Amino acid sequence: MSNGFKAILVSRDEDKKQSVDIVELNDNDLMEGDVTIQVDATTINYKDGLAITGKGPVVRHWPMVPGIDLVGTVIKSESDDFSEGDSVLLNGFGVGEAHWGAYAGHARLKSDWLIPLPKGITALQAMGVGTAGYTAMLCVMALERYGLTPDRGPIIVTGANGGVGTVAIAILSKLGFEVIASTGRTEEADFLKSLGATEIIDRAELSEAGRALGKERWAGGIDAVGSHTLANLIAQTKYGGAVAACGLAQGFDLPTTVMPFILRGIGLLGVDSVMASKTIRQEAWGRIATDLDMSKLDALTTTIGFDGIIQAANDIMDGKVRGRVVVDMADTQA
Repeated sequence: MSNGFKAILVSRDEDKKQSVDIVELNDNDLMEGDVTIQVDATTINYKDGLAITGKGPVVRHWPMVPGIDLVGTVIKSESDDFSEGDSVLLNGFGVGEAHWGAYAGHARLKSDWLIPLPKGITALQAMGVGTAGYTAMLCVMALERYGLTPDRGPIIVTGANGGVGTVAIAILSKLGFEVIASTGRTEEADFLKSLGATEIIDRAELSEAGRALGKERWAGGIDAVGSHTLANLIAQTKYGGAVAACGLAQGFDLPTTVMPFILRGIGLLGVDSVMASKTIRQEAWGRIATDLDMSKLDALTTTIGFDGIIQAANDIMDGKVRGRVVVDMADTQA
Protein backbone atom coordinates (compact mmCIF):
# COMPACT_ATOMS: atom_id res chain seq x y z
CA MET A 1 0.00 0.00 0.00
CA SER A 2 1.33 3.42 -0.93
CA ASN A 3 2.07 5.66 2.02
CA GLY A 4 0.64 8.63 0.13
CA PHE A 5 -3.02 9.58 0.24
CA LYS A 6 -5.36 12.39 -0.73
CA ALA A 7 -6.68 14.86 1.84
CA ILE A 8 -8.70 18.05 2.08
CA LEU A 9 -6.70 20.76 3.81
CA VAL A 10 -8.29 23.96 5.10
CA SER A 11 -5.82 26.81 5.54
CA ARG A 12 -5.84 30.55 6.04
CA ASP A 13 -3.37 33.33 5.27
CA GLU A 14 -2.07 36.20 7.40
CA ASP A 15 -5.25 38.15 6.65
CA LYS A 16 -7.32 35.14 7.91
CA LYS A 17 -8.68 34.49 4.42
CA GLN A 18 -9.60 30.82 4.23
CA SER A 19 -8.73 28.44 1.40
CA VAL A 20 -9.63 24.79 0.79
CA ASP A 21 -7.37 22.49 -1.23
CA ILE A 22 -7.09 18.82 -2.13
CA VAL A 23 -3.51 17.78 -1.36
CA GLU A 24 -1.38 14.66 -1.10
CA LEU A 25 -0.07 13.74 2.35
CA ASN A 26 1.71 10.80 3.93
CA ASP A 27 1.79 9.27 7.40
CA ASN A 28 4.70 11.47 8.45
CA ASP A 29 2.43 14.51 8.09
CA LEU A 30 -0.20 13.24 10.53
CA MET A 31 -0.71 14.58 14.04
CA GLU A 32 0.11 12.65 17.21
CA GLY A 33 -1.85 9.61 18.35
CA ASP A 34 -1.37 5.97 19.24
CA VAL A 35 -3.57 4.46 16.50
CA THR A 36 -3.16 5.01 12.75
CA ILE A 37 -6.22 4.26 10.65
CA GLN A 38 -7.05 3.86 7.00
CA VAL A 39 -10.26 5.83 6.64
CA ASP A 40 -12.90 3.66 4.99
CA ALA A 41 -15.94 5.94 5.26
CA THR A 42 -16.93 9.31 6.61
CA THR A 43 -19.87 11.68 6.38
CA ILE A 44 -20.73 15.37 6.15
CA ASN A 45 -22.34 17.04 9.14
CA TYR A 46 -23.43 20.65 9.53
CA LYS A 47 -20.27 21.29 11.55
CA ASP A 48 -18.16 19.94 8.66
CA GLY A 49 -19.97 22.35 6.36
CA LEU A 50 -19.05 25.21 8.68
CA ALA A 51 -15.40 24.12 8.71
CA ILE A 52 -15.04 23.85 4.93
CA THR A 53 -16.99 27.01 4.05
CA GLY A 54 -15.58 29.09 6.90
CA LYS A 55 -19.10 30.23 7.82
CA GLY A 56 -18.56 29.38 11.49
CA PRO A 57 -15.59 29.40 13.89
CA VAL A 58 -15.24 25.60 13.95
CA VAL A 59 -11.56 25.18 13.07
CA ARG A 60 -9.25 25.76 16.06
CA HIS A 61 -5.93 24.59 14.58
CA TRP A 62 -4.48 25.65 11.24
CA PRO A 63 -4.10 24.10 8.76
CA MET A 64 -6.83 21.51 9.37
CA VAL A 65 -8.06 18.31 7.78
CA PRO A 66 -11.82 18.53 8.50
CA GLY A 67 -14.21 15.66 9.15
CA ILE A 68 -15.57 14.85 12.63
CA ASP A 69 -16.75 11.27 11.94
CA LEU A 70 -15.04 8.21 10.52
CA VAL A 71 -15.00 4.46 10.33
CA GLY A 72 -11.64 2.96 9.53
CA THR A 73 -9.34 -0.03 9.68
CA VAL A 74 -6.40 0.03 12.09
CA ILE A 75 -3.10 -0.18 10.19
CA LYS A 76 -0.79 0.56 13.14
CA SER A 77 -1.48 0.54 16.88
CA GLU A 78 0.54 1.36 19.97
CA SER A 79 -2.55 0.78 22.13
CA ASP A 80 -3.48 -2.41 23.95
CA ASP A 81 -7.14 -1.74 23.08
CA PHE A 82 -6.82 -2.06 19.30
CA SER A 83 -4.90 -4.25 16.88
CA GLU A 84 -4.06 -4.10 13.20
CA GLY A 85 -7.13 -4.98 11.16
CA ASP A 86 -9.70 -3.84 13.74
CA SER A 87 -12.66 -1.80 12.48
CA VAL A 88 -13.10 1.32 14.62
CA LEU A 89 -15.53 4.21 14.86
CA LEU A 90 -14.93 7.84 15.85
CA ASN A 91 -17.31 10.70 16.67
CA GLY A 92 -16.19 14.06 17.99
CA PHE A 93 -13.45 14.74 20.56
CA GLY A 94 -12.39 17.81 18.60
CA VAL A 95 -11.32 15.77 15.58
CA GLY A 96 -11.76 17.85 12.44
CA GLU A 97 -11.59 20.98 14.63
CA ALA A 98 -8.39 20.83 16.71
CA HIS A 99 -6.99 17.50 15.48
CA TRP A 100 -6.75 16.38 11.86
CA GLY A 101 -9.87 14.50 10.91
CA ALA A 102 -11.62 12.20 8.49
CA TYR A 103 -11.23 13.87 5.09
CA ALA A 104 -7.97 12.08 4.33
CA GLY A 105 -6.94 8.56 3.38
CA HIS A 106 -5.32 8.03 6.79
CA ALA A 107 -5.84 9.47 10.26
CA ARG A 108 -3.79 9.17 13.44
CA LEU A 109 -5.91 9.35 16.57
CA LYS A 110 -5.90 8.67 20.28
CA SER A 111 -7.25 5.25 21.21
CA ASP A 112 -9.40 6.78 23.97
CA TRP A 113 -11.46 8.46 21.25
CA LEU A 114 -12.29 5.22 19.45
CA ILE A 115 -14.83 2.46 19.94
CA PRO A 116 -15.11 -0.80 17.99
CA LEU A 117 -17.49 -0.68 15.04
CA PRO A 118 -20.68 -2.30 16.42
CA LYS A 119 -21.46 -5.75 15.05
CA GLY A 120 -24.19 -5.81 12.45
CA ILE A 121 -23.44 -2.32 11.11
CA THR A 122 -21.32 -1.71 8.00
CA ALA A 123 -18.88 1.18 7.69
CA LEU A 124 -21.21 3.02 5.30
CA GLN A 125 -24.24 2.43 7.53
CA ALA A 126 -22.37 3.73 10.58
CA MET A 127 -21.52 6.89 8.67
CA GLY A 128 -25.12 7.10 7.50
CA VAL A 129 -25.79 7.46 11.21
CA GLY A 130 -22.71 9.61 11.94
CA THR A 131 -22.57 12.24 14.66
CA ALA A 132 -26.00 13.50 13.61
CA GLY A 133 -27.71 10.14 14.09
CA TYR A 134 -25.65 9.30 17.15
CA THR A 135 -26.76 12.63 18.64
CA ALA A 136 -30.36 11.75 17.80
CA MET A 137 -29.95 8.51 19.76
CA LEU A 138 -28.48 10.41 22.71
CA CYS A 139 -31.56 12.68 22.64
CA VAL A 140 -33.92 9.71 22.62
CA MET A 141 -32.02 8.19 25.55
CA ALA A 142 -32.26 11.49 27.45
CA LEU A 143 -36.04 11.61 26.97
CA GLU A 144 -36.33 8.00 28.09
CA ARG A 145 -34.29 8.67 31.23
CA TYR A 146 -36.70 11.51 31.98
CA GLY A 147 -39.51 8.99 31.87
CA LEU A 148 -41.13 9.71 28.52
CA THR A 149 -42.91 6.73 26.96
CA PRO A 150 -45.16 6.47 23.88
CA ASP A 151 -48.32 6.58 25.98
CA ARG A 152 -47.43 10.08 27.23
CA GLY A 153 -48.14 11.64 23.85
CA PRO A 154 -46.35 12.77 20.69
CA ILE A 155 -42.73 13.89 20.37
CA ILE A 156 -41.91 16.84 18.11
CA VAL A 157 -38.68 16.83 16.10
CA THR A 158 -37.41 20.12 14.68
CA GLY A 159 -35.09 20.46 11.69
CA ALA A 160 -36.83 17.30 10.56
CA ASN A 161 -35.15 17.04 7.15
CA GLY A 162 -31.66 17.33 8.62
CA GLY A 163 -29.35 14.59 9.85
CA VAL A 164 -30.46 14.65 13.49
CA GLY A 165 -34.10 15.05 12.58
CA THR A 166 -34.40 12.25 10.04
CA VAL A 167 -32.67 9.67 12.24
CA ALA A 168 -34.61 10.81 15.33
CA ILE A 169 -37.91 10.30 13.48
CA ALA A 170 -36.88 6.81 12.36
CA ILE A 171 -35.78 5.77 15.87
CA LEU A 172 -38.77 7.26 17.69
CA SER A 173 -41.28 5.68 15.32
CA LYS A 174 -39.66 2.24 15.70
CA LEU A 175 -39.92 2.65 19.48
CA GLY A 176 -43.65 3.29 19.12
CA PHE A 177 -43.79 7.08 19.55
CA GLU A 178 -46.12 9.34 17.60
CA VAL A 179 -43.82 11.85 15.88
CA ILE A 180 -44.56 15.41 14.78
CA ALA A 181 -42.01 16.71 12.27
CA SER A 182 -41.27 20.44 12.00
CA THR A 183 -39.57 21.47 8.76
CA GLY A 184 -39.04 24.40 6.46
CA ARG A 185 -39.41 22.04 3.51
CA THR A 186 -43.00 20.89 3.78
CA GLU A 187 -42.81 19.56 0.22
CA GLU A 188 -40.81 16.71 1.82
CA ALA A 189 -43.85 15.61 3.86
CA ASP A 190 -44.15 12.23 2.11
CA PHE A 191 -40.48 11.48 2.75
CA LEU A 192 -40.81 12.36 6.44
CA LYS A 193 -43.93 10.24 6.76
CA SER A 194 -42.05 7.33 5.17
CA LEU A 195 -39.56 7.61 8.04
CA GLY A 196 -42.38 7.43 10.58
CA ALA A 197 -43.68 10.98 11.12
CA THR A 198 -47.44 11.13 11.61
CA GLU A 199 -47.86 14.91 11.36
CA ILE A 200 -45.91 17.62 9.53
CA ILE A 201 -45.89 21.27 10.59
CA ASP A 202 -44.19 24.24 8.97
CA ARG A 203 -41.25 25.53 10.97
CA ALA A 204 -42.74 29.03 10.61
CA GLU A 205 -45.21 28.04 13.33
CA LEU A 206 -42.33 27.89 15.79
CA SER A 207 -39.58 30.15 14.48
CA GLU A 208 -40.97 33.53 15.55
CA ALA A 209 -41.37 35.03 19.02
CA GLY A 210 -44.25 33.33 20.79
CA ARG A 211 -46.12 33.25 24.09
CA ALA A 212 -44.28 32.41 27.29
CA LEU A 213 -46.81 29.64 27.91
CA GLY A 214 -48.81 28.14 25.07
CA LYS A 215 -51.29 25.36 24.47
CA GLU A 216 -49.97 21.94 25.53
CA ARG A 217 -49.31 20.09 22.25
CA TRP A 218 -46.60 17.44 22.77
CA ALA A 219 -45.09 15.33 25.55
CA GLY A 220 -41.55 16.13 24.52
CA GLY A 221 -39.24 17.24 21.78
CA ILE A 222 -35.86 16.86 20.11
CA ASP A 223 -34.52 20.22 18.96
CA ALA A 224 -31.50 20.94 16.78
CA VAL A 225 -32.50 24.55 16.09
CA GLY A 226 -32.39 26.65 19.28
CA SER A 227 -33.56 30.27 19.61
CA HIS A 228 -37.30 31.01 19.24
CA THR A 229 -37.97 27.50 17.99
CA LEU A 230 -36.69 25.91 21.18
CA ALA A 231 -38.51 28.52 23.29
CA ASN A 232 -41.80 27.67 21.54
CA LEU A 233 -41.21 23.93 21.95
CA ILE A 234 -40.77 24.43 25.69
CA ALA A 235 -43.81 26.71 25.94
CA GLN A 236 -46.05 24.11 24.26
CA THR A 237 -44.79 20.98 26.02
CA LYS A 238 -47.31 19.09 28.16
CA TYR A 239 -47.11 19.01 31.95
CA GLY A 240 -44.16 16.93 33.12
CA GLY A 241 -42.66 16.65 29.65
CA ALA A 242 -39.15 17.43 28.43
CA VAL A 243 -37.21 18.74 25.45
CA ALA A 244 -33.76 17.45 24.50
CA ALA A 245 -31.69 20.27 22.97
CA CYS A 246 -28.68 19.46 20.79
CA GLY A 247 -28.25 22.21 18.20
CA LEU A 248 -28.42 25.88 17.27
CA ALA A 249 -29.19 26.09 13.56
CA GLN A 250 -31.47 29.10 14.18
CA GLY A 251 -29.36 30.63 16.94
CA PHE A 252 -27.75 30.08 20.34
CA ASP A 253 -30.12 32.40 22.20
CA LEU A 254 -33.07 31.09 24.21
CA PRO A 255 -35.77 33.79 24.58
CA THR A 256 -38.01 32.07 27.11
CA THR A 257 -39.17 32.52 30.71
CA VAL A 258 -39.25 30.34 33.81
CA MET A 259 -43.02 29.85 33.45
CA PRO A 260 -43.02 26.48 31.61
CA PHE A 261 -40.49 25.12 34.09
CA ILE A 262 -42.23 26.18 37.30
CA LEU A 263 -45.86 25.90 36.20
CA ARG A 264 -45.66 22.70 34.14
CA GLY A 265 -42.53 21.03 35.50
CA ILE A 266 -40.91 20.95 32.07
CA GLY A 267 -37.38 19.56 31.73
CA LEU A 268 -34.78 21.03 29.36
CA LEU A 269 -32.20 18.33 28.67
CA GLY A 270 -28.88 19.40 27.19
CA VAL A 271 -27.30 16.77 24.93
CA ASP A 272 -23.60 16.85 24.03
CA SER A 273 -22.17 14.38 21.54
CA VAL A 274 -18.59 15.62 21.35
CA MET A 275 -17.19 14.68 24.76
CA ALA A 276 -19.62 11.97 25.90
CA SER A 277 -17.93 9.13 27.77
CA LYS A 278 -16.96 5.88 26.06
CA THR A 279 -19.60 4.06 28.14
CA ILE A 280 -22.37 6.34 26.87
CA ARG A 281 -21.05 6.14 23.31
CA GLN A 282 -21.06 2.36 23.33
CA GLU A 283 -24.57 2.28 24.82
CA ALA A 284 -25.84 4.70 22.17
CA TRP A 285 -24.28 2.79 19.29
CA GLY A 286 -25.56 -0.48 20.70
CA ARG A 287 -29.05 1.02 20.75
CA ILE A 288 -28.63 2.27 17.18
CA ALA A 289 -27.84 -1.28 16.05
CA THR A 290 -31.18 -2.49 17.45
CA ASP A 291 -33.51 0.55 17.42
CA LEU A 292 -32.84 2.03 13.98
CA ASP A 293 -34.49 0.47 10.95
CA MET A 294 -31.57 0.15 8.54
CA SER A 295 -33.92 0.18 5.54
CA LYS A 296 -35.08 3.64 6.63
CA LEU A 297 -31.45 4.67 7.10
CA ASP A 298 -30.71 3.61 3.53
CA ALA A 299 -33.69 5.68 2.33
CA LEU A 300 -32.36 8.86 3.93
CA THR A 301 -28.71 8.33 2.90
CA THR A 302 -26.88 9.53 -0.22
CA THR A 303 -23.39 8.13 -0.93
CA ILE A 304 -20.67 10.16 -2.67
CA GLY A 305 -16.93 9.80 -3.25
CA PHE A 306 -14.05 11.81 -1.80
CA ASP A 307 -14.09 14.30 -4.68
CA GLY A 308 -17.68 15.29 -3.84
CA ILE A 309 -17.00 16.39 -0.26
CA ILE A 310 -16.37 20.10 -0.85
CA GLN A 311 -19.51 20.59 -2.96
CA ALA A 312 -21.62 18.61 -0.49
CA ALA A 313 -20.29 20.77 2.37
CA ASN A 314 -21.49 23.87 0.52
CA ASP A 315 -24.84 22.21 -0.21
CA ILE A 316 -25.46 21.39 3.45
CA MET A 317 -24.86 25.04 4.36
CA ASP A 318 -27.32 26.11 1.65
CA GLY A 319 -30.03 23.80 3.02
CA LYS A 320 -29.97 21.60 -0.07
CA VAL A 321 -29.19 18.32 1.69
CA ARG A 322 -31.94 15.94 2.76
CA GLY A 323 -31.03 13.36 5.37
CA ARG A 324 -27.47 12.07 5.49
CA VAL A 325 -24.51 12.19 3.10
CA VAL A 326 -22.01 9.33 3.34
CA VAL A 327 -18.54 9.41 1.79
CA ASP A 328 -16.96 6.21 0.52
CA MET A 329 -13.23 6.88 0.94
CA ALA A 330 -12.00 4.03 -1.28
CA ASP A 331 -10.50 6.45 -3.82
CA THR A 332 -8.20 8.38 -1.44
CA GLN A 333 -5.04 6.32 -1.85
CA ALA A 334 -2.65 8.31 -4.03
